[in-house]
Amino acid sequence: MTTRRQFLTQTTLGGTAAVFLPLGCTPNQDAKGGSPNISTSMPKIKSVIRREETLLRLGGNGDNFHMSWAADDKQYVSLCDGSGFSDTFKANYNTRMFTVEGSPDEAKFSDVPDYPTLAFPQQGGNDPRYYGFGTLALDGHIYQYLSTFNKKLSVSELATAKHIPDSELMRFNGVKLIYSPDNGRTWLNQNGSGPVSWEGWDNRSLDTMVFLDEDQDAFSLLTVLQMGRNYEHNKDGFIYVYAPNGNTDGTMNELVMFRVPKTKLLDRSSYEFFAGLTSTGPSWSHDIFARKPVHTFPRGWVNRLYHPYSWHPSVVYNAPLGVYMMANWGFCSDDANVPMTGIPMKDIWFSKPSYLGLWISRNPWGPWTQIHEETSWMPGGDANARAYQPQVAPKWISEDGKSLWLVWTDFQMTDREVIAQATQAASASGAGDWSMAHEAMKDQLMRKYMPYYSFNTQRIDLEVA
Repeated sequence: MTTRRQFLTQTTLGGTAAVFLPLGCTPNQDAKGGSPNISTSMPKIKSVIRREETLLRLGGNGDNFHMSWAADDKQYVSLCDGSGFSDTFKANYNTRMFTVEGSPDEAKFSDVPDYPTLAFPQQGGNDPRYYGFGTLALDGHIYQYLSTFNKKLSVSELATAKHIPDSELMRFNGVKLIYSPDNGRTWLNQNGSGPVSWEGWDNRSLDTMVFLDEDQDAFSLLTVLQMGRNYEHNKDGFIYVYAPNGNTDGTMNELVMFRVPKTKLLDRSSYEFFAGLTSTGPSWSHDIFARKPVHTFPRGWVNRLYHPYSWHPSVVYNAPLGVYMMANWGFCSDDANVPMTGIPMKDIWFSKPSYLGLWISRNPWGPWTQIHEETSWMPGGDANARAYQPQVAPKWISEDGKSLWLVWTDFQMTDREVIAQATQAASASGAGDWSMAHEAMKDQLMRKYMPYYSFNTQRIDLEVA
């Protein structure tokens, strides 16, 4: 099996205000009832400015970085497909958790040492992958939703993937929920058993997964609404969770959501899916087939091959401004070919900069008003940027709410051929894809030739009328 991290090393990818929409953000519908914080009006955002002079490359190796702000004042950070923040190589983790303390310019990262290990040799090459995304720190507990695929895939399969029906392509199709009752010292399965078990391909079911093979593969990429330190700004007792509505262009760009009482997060039967707006407010249903989109993003930004992966949002409550804020992204590509496969890059992963958008709303379920759009997202003015998974750091929102820090990963390679040749040479020498020596070599290559495949952050300023 070729893991996503191996694919990264084997394939070849190709003080200024950013482009913004100067919108007066007046919602066109007032959805009342059941809101954690109901606002009667929203601030008018005149402009959104990415402050290029504030760009920080905080290091580490990995991607995604979903975050939650805990009562101990730490932000708990989920990291995927990387070796983390240690100067000494330990492992290439499929998924790992870290904490970050301090402000962006003084950030200190620490491993959560008792997090269950998802890495070689505990995790073999034929084992399912589990990617830590939606994370919530609440009352001494840490909850994490981990997405998983429907099948394994080798790079050689990509050569014929254009002829494979969408239903048979590699894609996210399920989510496992794990949690810690003691701030990361002990980790348990959803049913309270321990230690955490990583089910194999034939052992996954709704007895061990919170979502699996749902309609359209909805709710296979989850994001938890962040509401301040220890979820302190929540007033109605519900946790709100978002996801794409599927894995295709036309479904992945639809945003769906559910809510669940804070004390029932481990109980799937307590999940209520957003089923549309009525004259009295939002409608909720326990039936996943009754779900309705809360927002639809532009089409044309969802890849088809090598697991579709777009429109996975970050949503936070900006308490000083009394507004919900969402960052989201999409990527697709031009007609450049992927070396070793000859497949058009537009069907796989990056060959041009991504889409970046910001939206605000009075309520978790919308309606959402766009305040910022970039169809060529290039942090630092770098035309080679391949940025993705923007996350609003929940702790790094200013006291007046007019500044926030966006975190992301950048997939660009500074020397594509070196990575491909060195990977092939290591395999030919007999090191193999699953030896610690080869894993350490891959880490060195990625740190050198994918230096921004790391924790990048930048201040975003809101000009409020």
